[in-house]
Amino acid sequence: MPPLISSAIILRHVDYGEADRIVTVLTPDHGRLKGFARGARRSRKRFGTALEPFAEVRLHWVPRPGGELVSLREAELVSLRTGLRRDLETLALAGYGCELTEALFDEAVGFAEAFGLLRAFLDHLDAAGASAGARLLMELRLLTLAGIVPHLQHCAECHGALPEGPVGFDAGRGGSLCPGCGGAAAGLRVDRLTLGSLGRLLQTPLERFADIRLSPRTLQEGGALLADALRGHLPKPLKSAAFLAGL
Repeated sequence: MPPLISSAIILRHVDYGEADRIVTVLTPDHGRLKGFARGARRSRKRFGTALEPFAEVRLHWVPRPGGELVSLREAELVSLRTGLRRDLETLALAGYGCELTEALFDEAVGFAEAFGLLRAFLDHLDAAGASAGARLLMELRLLTLAGIVPHLQHCAECHGALPEGPVGFDAGRGGSLCPGCGGAAAGLRVDRLTLGSLGRLLQTPLERFADIRLSPRTLQEGGALLADALRGHLPKPLKSAAFLAGL
């Protein structure tokens, strides 16, 4: 059969044998795919540098009936995103974005919005470098696309309004909690202004990362809130998150 052709972002690869590679990619139409690139480490014509992590390519591939791996025939390089390698933090944050996307959308089904979000995130890091704001936006938007974003501006249990000032937050109970529902037992305390800022970010375009400024409080409290929310939905801790924490 003729090869299928799709845009793809290289998430990771593993060398196999003396010349081959097993490559994991994200596509807009077919979701996450794992492919076998025969001779990838020798063939400059068919693959070249196109299978490096974070690269965007036009991928030519053929399904293998009954097999987990598709057969990769060719990869046309669209963008290598060399700016991601400007420093270790930017490189690590790019890896985190890819690993988090794969963990939340680990299915071979099309999800164009997740692909577009990861593309925009990597393009932003390529141009501007790492920032706490970019990480927070990526986490919040991935949770939204996955349909698991916590309640932010209303109580997760009674759906009532939240008071001004510090508010309880417990991702395991759905998100923000009013004093009547949360009491003193809520795990995190988050300022109402932080919750408002996160709520407003949900109204911004998914692919916009530039020129969004967040206060130090929003970055600190929002980062802790999203980490709490992600823990309940990830099958295991992400290696890239631990690496970032150690920088």
